[in-house]
Amino acid sequence: MSESTHSPASPSDVRIVQEETSGKNSPSTGTLSTEDVHLIEMLRRGDEAAFVSLIDHYHASMLRLAQVYVPAQSVAEEVVQEAWMGVLQGLKRFEGRSSLKTWIFRILTNCAKTRALREGRSIPFSSLPDFDTKSNMSVVDPDRFLPPDDPVAPGGWAALPSSWENIPEDRLLSEETRMRIETAVMALPPHQCAVITLRDIEGWSAEETCHFLGISEVNQRVLLHRARAKVRQALEKYFEEE
Repeated sequence: MSESTHSPASPSDVRIVQEETSGKNSPSTGTLSTEDVHLIEMLRRGDEAAFVSLIDHYHASMLRLAQVYVPAQSVAEEVVQEAWMGVLQGLKRFEGRSSLKTWIFRILTNCAKTRALREGRSIPFSSLPDFDTKSNMSVVDPDRFLPPDDPVAPGGWAALPSSWENIPEDRLLSEETRMRIETAVMALPPHQCAVITLRDIEGWSAEETCHFLGISEVNQRVLLHRARAKVRQALEKYFEEE
């Protein structure tokens, strides 16, 4: 990890994080997998390769999630570094009350919330603008639908979504396409970014995501739908450029 100009988390900060993530109030999303148990053993032995592998796997997603709480990327990077420090210092006390990934991301959000307080940006997750899942906000451009008084198909599609069947596979799987997807995800409102990151990038289940973010199944489903629709729209524009 790169050096940071911000001082690392203090011992008291790390202690609080460890207590919150290993105590009775920790989220319980299932017992540890055999893979988790093996990885934790290697990490506790100081296996550097295992820790590097863990960073490679989670660092980018942690950075995206940190930016929900502290939008400035430089601050988010410092938060992620503090979180990794908390992981290293908390390994011996980790009791396996949650999966390893949930424990790591819980440390991250605790660090992010603490830093948000320092930055004077303490906003409840449920009060962020995109959390209003009852809003009538359309996730698709209204111009793509026929008017309600259309004689043939009122409210129907005026322009169907583009088909990607004829797009060469190498373009669909290209590095540039991946970068466009990441850019589209990062441009999403905070809740949508958090939900699509956990569900579609990290592969978390709906139950895990709801429990971790403290939102209902309905909210999670609506936010994910909105996020996916916006990312698809961004990709449609990209594929239509040629």
